[in-house]
Amino acid sequence: MKCPFCGDPNTQVTDTRENEEGDVVRRRRRCVHCDKRFTTYERIDLKMPHVVKRNGNRSEFDHDKLAASLSLALRKRPVTVEAIDAAIGRIEARLLSLGQAEVPSEKVGELVMRELKKLDKVAYIRFASVYRNFADVDEFSEVIREVQARPRRARGTKQSEADSGNDLFGE
Repeated sequence: MKCPFCGDPNTQVTDTRENEEGDVVRRRRRCVHCDKRFTTYERIDLKMPHVVKRNGNRSEFDHDKLAASLSLALRKRPVTVEAIDAAIGRIEARLLSLGQAEVPSEKVGELVMRELKKLDKVAYIRFASVYRNFADVDEFSEVIREVQARPRRARGTKQSEADSGNDLFGE
């Protein structure tokens, strides 16, 4: 690896460590020429699929846009940042597992809706109202009835990991 200080290509690795998750390797290096030390990080560079929008335009997958969409839907809702990050991770993992170079934006939207339905019903309805572009109040009411029709878990039963302790109904 080239030294960032003097540009010499001869460096030595003096220490190597993995992070707790095992997905990042930290290497401490020393330049043979100028004797300065620096740190490098290695991580897997998985390519997220490109998103094909409804109008046919293609764009790179944008993690920040996904995070902003979830955060907006969950604004002022009792959901932790950790739960949001976990949902984003599941969405991204699912997109990667498809093994496709491109995915339709509708697929991303459906994955977001699935995660929001698990996290917070109000946020799910907020997102659905924009994503599905409701034409009238009846469509809005239909989604509310759909959410209300889902059976709530019985009091005292163990929560699934998907519930993340964020039961909207306080049970």
